[in-house]
Amino acid sequence: MSASRPEPAPEKTPGDSVPGGGAALTRARAELIRARAEVDGAESAGASAASAADGIVDVEGRVVAEIPELQRAYDRGIFHGLVGTSSAMRRVFEKIVLYGRADSHVLITGETGTGKELVARALHLESPRAAKPFVALNCSSLNEELFESELFGHEKGSFTGAMRTHRGRFERAEGGSLFLDEIGDMPLRMQTKLLRVLEEEVFERVGGEVELPIDVRIFAATNVSLGRAIELGAFRADLYHRVAVLPIKVPPLRERLEDLTALVAHFLEALNRRYRRHVRALTPEALRLLEEYHWPGNVRELRNVLERVYVETPGEVIGARSLGEWVRERDAFAAGAWNVHSLLERERPAVWNLPMQGGRGPAPAGLLPSPSMPPPREEHVLDAEARVVEPGRAAEAARAAQRSSRRPHHLDPEQIRDAMRRANGNATHAAELLGCHKTTLYRALLRYGIAPEALRDEEQRS
Repeated sequence: MSASRPEPAPEKTPGDSVPGGGAALTRARAELIRARAEVDGAESAGASAASAADGIVDVEGRVVAEIPELQRAYDRGIFHGLVGTSSAMRRVFEKIVLYGRADSHVLITGETGTGKELVARALHLESPRAAKPFVALNCSSLNEELFESELFGHEKGSFTGAMRTHRGRFERAEGGSLFLDEIGDMPLRMQTKLLRVLEEEVFERVGGEVELPIDVRIFAATNVSLGRAIELGAFRADLYHRVAVLPIKVPPLRERLEDLTALVAHFLEALNRRYRRHVRALTPEALRLLEEYHWPGNVRELRNVLERVYVETPGEVIGARSLGEWVRERDAFAAGAWNVHSLLERERPAVWNLPMQGGRGPAPAGLLPSPSMPPPREEHVLDAEARVVEPGRAAEAARAAQRSSRRPHHLDPEQIRDAMRRANGNATHAAELLGCHKTTLYRALLRYGIAPEALRDEEQRS
């Protein structure tokens, strides 16, 4: 690598690709920030923020109008491999475009399997560095000795086995972007070295004596709370503030279930290309069954489940029966609660609330409804000729799913009361105990007239 620092490319302003220049977009972004500040101020003062929130919607609409890529993404329901039409994903798309055209470091947070690397790649493609390399490194995959060499490179003969000079990830990403996945697992000593490199924009190879300049933008990702890691002394606060200039939070799948139909259609289309088959769709019963799951592995788990049943199903339509084996496995593992301590502390929840057989013979082991649960309804009978969602129509399917009303989750009032007592009135924890989505539990509480506060007081009195 040359010791002289390369001339940086002219910085693109966010409006360079927008007809009329960047001035309009800059004004729209300023209005958006000001409107959000008004909402924060109204909420902190205890006043109603409804009018300010309306202003945000209006300003965001104008921001979208100024960025053609966003409008196209909203129409298609897919953006650089990220699928979704929910408001949560639209906010992610908006941040990708706005942050991509900046040059500050970005911290991407979210649970495992939510698509953080896809977000990082999208940021790179939306940046002025798109023609330069995108290099990724998983910070939890290497021990401390190998980590330094892999990140910064090493000189020939610098240690036993160093038979040649090795270019590290920083050098390979020169002029482009470096994605540091699971940065929360980076050893503390390496955090100190990384902080110095980011502050001074120079580094040395292992065993080297020459400082080499770098021009690299960092995209860091983590599925742990770095704030908590800082409190425990496992992560440096100064490094956190250096990499978290622009934050993006990727929502878990359970918080955007309206995107599930579009995701299924997207993955079926990809599987059809890969296996050279034509599986048309999942039946509505199969889709409903997927909606009832808590998805601790998020989109990655959904993709793996779909590939499994795709391979195991010879026909053109995947029904709920095809998911039977997977359902029994998840039910045996207390699906929706992957915390080992919670498994030891409580009984298995009633996770799967839709009968698999719809009255056509006995249900598979682990799926028998409890005596207090209502019998299967006729609309649960499986029918391969029922309405199906065709792959390749993800955005249209998602909008149709949002318009359609979902059938209520069949929860017994006593089951709900018992779960709410065990959760001390916490609806989120109670939903995990029941194996249903939080919004499903809220609807059931309203339907049966159950007041969480009364249950909490009753538990405290006992």
